[in-house]
Amino acid sequence: MSISLEDVSMLLKIPVTGKVVAVENFARYTDESRSDAIKLVSKLLGVSIEDAEDEVNISKGLTVQKCWLKSRWCLKAGSRNTTYPPVECTARAYLLYLLSCTLFADKSGSRVSIALLKLLEDLADVGNYAGGAAALAYLYRHLGSATRVQVSQIAGYLTLLEGWVYEHFKLGLATPNAKYMDYVHPRVCRWVQKHETVMNIDKVGSIRRTLDGLRPSEVTWDPYVNHRENGVVHAMAFYSGTLKYMDVVEPYHPERITSAFGHVQSISDPPSRPLEAHRGPSALKYSVKYGFQADNCERWRNHLLAPEVRGEKAEFEFLATPTIYLGSSKSLTH
Repeated sequence: MSISLEDVSMLLKIPVTGKVVAVENFARYTDESRSDAIKLVSKLLGVSIEDAEDEVNISKGLTVQKCWLKSRWCLKAGSRNTTYPPVECTARAYLLYLLSCTLFADKSGSRVSIALLKLLEDLADVGNYAGGAAALAYLYRHLGSATRVQVSQIAGYLTLLEGWVYEHFKLGLATPNAKYMDYVHPRVCRWVQKHETVMNIDKVGSIRRTLDGLRPSEVTWDPYVNHRENGVVHAMAFYSGTLKYMDVVEPYHPERITSAFGHVQSISDPPSRPLEAHRGPSALKYSVKYGFQADNCERWRNHLLAPEVRGEKAEFEFLATPTIYLGSSKSLTH
């Protein structure tokens, strides 16, 4: 099983279709990209070139500090600057902070990529980006990185991961949110998020044993069967190709999780092979590169799984995962 675009759409209620979230000229730190970043911060956040340069120097990269960013909207809230609408600067600072704390959270917990600010230049265009697809690509990459033996932290929107676990696995870990209202709040708000800074090693071991011992009947393969609009799976869920966030490209294979869409799962072809792959023991030595065609993602309707590949609709949920598929899957993952 894996997190799908439908999971993102249902849990977060954010767009999974639209423009690709990428800014190519901020992919690497160079003198030119540093200069462009300083000018961008000055222009879009309404600060002087000097202040922007000082902040970029302190952050030591194409980033700004979250504490500095937060001070921007607090400072600008009462500004009477008429040369640049302060409300736009305030909105950009807030959205940049929000994105860095949620969909695109990194391991630092204190810095924000200036590349994201470029996407906020035209506030009216922000809703046209496929933020959900980008967040999934970013989370996929960091889930891969987290498998390395020397990696002890994970980046990405972990609320999405946590919500996905609660939807699909009956582990008794979720705390229901009494204030949740269906069709008003995103489904991820059904639960109260837990904040455990340190987890007891015995508890981790217990959860792992529970997961390994789950039977097919104890997994909710299709949790949205009664919650889809008009009872139809979001067509984008069947898009087959790659997803992109900035310089991160990850394959998306819905044919490997058709049981999550109420179809009978069959044994699919092997996943896409990367162009380059270096999976060392640490995050710094973990590098995977896949090919990407922007048109494929933005014209996703031309790249959907054929009906015969999706498989037949399962009459009952437990029939969506035949024993032969489960055996094949276990041989690859254990």
